[in-house]
Amino acid sequence: MCNPLMLISTGLRVASAVSGKKAADRAAAKAQEAGDFNAKIIERDIDLLEKSQNIYNANFLVSQNRGALQFERDIQGTAKASFGYAGVDMSQGTPMAVLRQNAREFDYEQKVREFDNSIVNMQIDDEQEGLQMAADLSRMEGGAQAAGLRAQGTSSLLTSLANTSSVIFENPGAFKRT
Repeated sequence: MCNPLMLISTGLRVASAVSGKKAADRAAAKAQEAGDFNAKIIERDIDLLEKSQNIYNANFLVSQNRGALQFERDIQGTAKASFGYAGVDMSQGTPMAVLRQNAREFDYEQKVREFDNSIVNMQIDDEQEGLQMAADLSRMEGGAQAAGLRAQGTSSLLTSLANTSSVIFENPGAFKRT
């Protein structure tokens, strides 16, 4: 006669093993989901940096243009007006030297601003690259954790099935009808 307790016990072991495998697969999916979610948050930060960089560069261009207009109007215009009011010939000599010196200083200041702008852009680009690597790493970590959980579930399933098989082989008569 078939041993009903042995049959129930074997069935429960198999059901438990399958349930454990499914739980591990669900946990793996959640781990991958968490890694992807974290990566999306990091990538959002990259997009925000891109937007702030665009705003910074637009402000830089406006500042450069305004600086050029102010230079011409305020510095050079004042120098020309002063020399002209004093009755000095502005086509040669000291007035031209003053205007040229003013222009050189303005060009230097503009170049310094351009250099500073390029440094800020390099820093933002570097930070974006670092964040992209962090996002990629987050996805990889989620994938690795998911793979580990799936492997753990598969291992548990196989171990449970092997133990169940051992019980069946150790008690060959338990499942025979008599």
